[in-house]
Amino acid sequence: MFISSAFAQTAPAAAASGDMQSTLMGMLPLVLMFVVLYFVMIRPQMKKAKEHKNMVESLAKGDEVVTAGGLLGKVSKLNEGFISVEIANSVEVQLQRSSVVQVLPKGTIK
Repeated sequence: MFISSAFAQTAPAAAASGDMQSTLMGMLPLVLMFVVLYFVMIRPQMKKAKEHKNMVESLAKGDEVVTAGGLLGKVSKLNEGFISVEIANSVEVQLQRSSVVQVLPKGTIK
């Protein structure tokens, strides 16, 4: 019924330099995983975001665009954060600039 006292075993004392080296070797896989993650995921995502920002900033009146919702149209008006896109004759919708996904070559929409 009673639990007997447990005594912790003492580990032999390790040398200070050996302990430091084993700590560094233990952290090496974590550091390597972070470096691989940076080059495989984070860096390409940052590059894509920068390209999208440059595309949105360079929008001009008359550009043919595709929005995140799948609408195709011509840019008819530009504001700081919004654009007006003509999706049919005399049908305009107002969208955020960031919702533009792609600028199409001129003459794509007929």
